[in-house]
Amino acid sequence: MAMLRAPVTARDHILGSEDAPVVLVEYGDYQCPYCALAQPVVRQLLDQAGPDLALVFRHFPLSEVHPMADTAAQAAEFAGAHGVFWPMHEALFANQSRLSPSMIFALVGALGLSQASLQRALALGTYAQKVREDFVGGARSGVNGTPCFFVNGVRHDGAYTFGALAAAISTARRQAMTANQAARQGDATSRL
Repeated sequence: MAMLRAPVTARDHILGSEDAPVVLVEYGDYQCPYCALAQPVVRQLLDQAGPDLALVFRHFPLSEVHPMADTAAQAAEFAGAHGVFWPMHEALFANQSRLSPSMIFALVGALGLSQASLQRALALGTYAQKVREDFVGGARSGVNGTPCFFVNGVRHDGAYTFGALAAAISTARRQAMTANQAARQGDATSRL
């Protein structure tokens, strides 16, 4: 069983409650067609689980196969630095079939961000290190393709269908609740 070796930190982009009992970490590539297929599934999982589930997206650009993936990841980080990571994330996947430098700049402009600032950031590699750190953390955790999911730190080796991921999330939620109850009982016993 592969484990997440790069813990979730404040540098990650988290959608949902930071106190959620279940954290779904996705390593993805904005040009990967399988990642695009997984996005509606992830959205449905978030809608169903509500505050019990948080999503963390980390970059794992397979640049040799997907030449725009790294640029798209850096553009998402640029958007994140301006507080709109998730809208850019959604826009990149929604426009995956047309992903190009001009499309990425158009998406940034549509979010009200400076295209010139993105151009400077890409030229300077301002966000390349964050993308590289995500990739290295994924490789250390056993990620070898995209999408790759971790549910509460344990790699999900099943399908990325709604049913398979929902079952893994449900199991993790039960385990988290059991652990919380045991901790509360231990606290109550120690006070006696």
